[in-house]
Amino acid sequence: MQPLIYLASQSPRRRELLLQIGVHHTVVGTNIDETPLPNEAPAEYVIRMALEKARAGRQATGQKAPLPILGADTAVVVNQRILGKPRHREDALAMLEQLSNTTHKVLTGVALIGQREETRLSVSKVSFRPISPPEAAAYWDSGEPRDKAGSYAIQGIGALFISRLEGSFSGVMGLPLFETGELLQRVGITPLQY
Repeated sequence: MQPLIYLASQSPRRRELLLQIGVHHTVVGTNIDETPLPNEAPAEYVIRMALEKARAGRQATGQKAPLPILGADTAVVVNQRILGKPRHREDALAMLEQLSNTTHKVLTGVALIGQREETRLSVSKVSFRPISPPEAAAYWDSGEPRDKAGSYAIQGIGALFISRLEGSFSGVMGLPLFETGELLQRVGITPLQY
């Protein structure tokens, strides 16, 4: 199948989600600084990161890229504080303790660069049941939390901790399909055309 877009992401989850809706794509690597700016709100941060990834993807393919370029960024947010990917075991366990028995937000920014730049924001609320220290340690030992924002994956073992979700399941995974579909239709791409 011919690719319809470039995906400026190495995330296997984003690739799977695009294929799920019939959007074939070519992955382009990006390498950007993902440090939040001073006093940057989480929503502004994920939109900026999504745009910067898409722009870096455009640069990697050449300024006259023949296909639109999609970028996305996801952040787990507790009390306006972004929880990134864990640096090590202790970091992951501290994050899981912070998320235990609380509700947090997951923000995902999506950017599409075609003739112009367009963005969308997905906001979801995720409630966790209490997580015991032995459960958190066993979860870390499973290997799943190592490269995940907030140290968990909703589509994996981490689903055991989630008592409630308000919003987008795919957005929590890393690519909100509703918002992505809106952006793709703006450039004439209709998902589900296998």
